[in-house]
Amino acid sequence: MARVTIEDCLEKVNNRFLLVHLGAKRVIQLRKGAPLLVDAPKNKEVVLALREIAAGEISFDNIVKIDHDEVVVKALEDSSEDAEAETPVEETEKEAAPPAEDQSSGDEQAKEAVEQEDSPDDKAK
Repeated sequence: MARVTIEDCLEKVNNRFLLVHLGAKRVIQLRKGAPLLVDAPKNKEVVLALREIAAGEISFDNIVKIDHDEVVVKALEDSSEDAEAETPVEETEKEAAPPAEDQSSGDEQAKEAVEQEDSPDDKAK
């Protein structure tokens, strides 16, 4: 199919208004990272959605199922990422904690460093 037309899509969806709603829902899914159901990688999301509808890959029956499957997969990915993320965060917090023995601030350390240096008058003597 070189060009996708509205007439191609209307063979699968019998109402233009329903076609708009179906296409918009699929575009949202594609923008969220849904897998492509037809081979057209250089097209924008709107054209991809229309191509999928014209090919019969997307309909009102399976658009909800695709959306539900993506939510389940995303929830599983998020829960596994949370489990992996908990351990390294705790370890890095322990490493990043300042040493307990040095309570002086940076200003006090700078003053001590200046006092330790010889003043220009001391060097002349």
